[in-house]
Amino acid sequence: MITLENELLKASFVQKGAELQSLKSKTSDIEYIWDANPKDWAKHSPVLFPIVGALKGNQYAYQGSDYELSRHGFARDMEFDLESKSTDEVVFTLRSTEITKKVYPFEFSLSLIYMLKSHGLSCTYKVYNPSQSDLLFSVGGHPAFATPVTDTVSYEDYYLRFNQDEELVINKIADNLISEEVQTIPLKDKVLPLKHELFYEDALVLKFLQSKKISLQNKVNTHGLHFSFEGFPYFGIWAAKDANFVCLEPWCGIADGVNHSGQFSDKEGIVILSAEESWQRTWQVDIF
Repeated sequence: MITLENELLKASFVQKGAELQSLKSKTSDIEYIWDANPKDWAKHSPVLFPIVGALKGNQYAYQGSDYELSRHGFARDMEFDLESKSTDEVVFTLRSTEITKKVYPFEFSLSLIYMLKSHGLSCTYKVYNPSQSDLLFSVGGHPAFATPVTDTVSYEDYYLRFNQDEELVINKIADNLISEEVQTIPLKDKVLPLKHELFYEDALVLKFLQSKKISLQNKVNTHGLHFSFEGFPYFGIWAAKDANFVCLEPWCGIADGVNHSGQFSDKEGIVILSAEESWQRTWQVDIF
């Protein structure tokens, strides 16, 4: 386990998937990251790369060849190199290999850069294209935030407050793909009350979200978090069935639509990175 620590916070990571596994307040002893209980969902905060969501038939075509990739890609299950570590920053890097090229025919370098702040943590995804050809990819976050249930706090006491949106336009999911059906959820005072039934049909997929900050709070106490994610065009909100957490998922990329052609270059939201260029996006969580 690799840790960053300051006077107020302690964050812990592992090299497998460069995964954030804990973000704990040292003053209140509150753990803000889901504990990955395997009976519900055995992950904490996986990185989604080189795709977000599912491919139609778990396949794609690129430059005349066909490839298979499972939902959310392979990075979350691979061992990253520990590139560097200081008192307030740790950098993990995954690079293309002959193994990755069998399912994803691109050269790449993916770094996750975590920085511990006075009251929070930032996560930066940095992608570098070391080749002389274009690099096509998607990347996204999947952090699961704990919503502890006690004798005095229920899951229904928690809510999400959006900094801009008055309603949520949800793209419905059909067989892990984005369907043509949409649903609108009105928000009273920009608030979405949490309830387990929200996620019985999979994630809430948001292609038109205006907010760039979402707060997770509850009606019983004053503890919570602010989640900021400038520069991510898509967003997902999800929890496993009847589990006491909520995932706030900023995405640069999205699952295939039900009518997608299967051509990787036609994929909605795909990022095209030119030779020897870099790209990055950052999300940040601040706790209170």
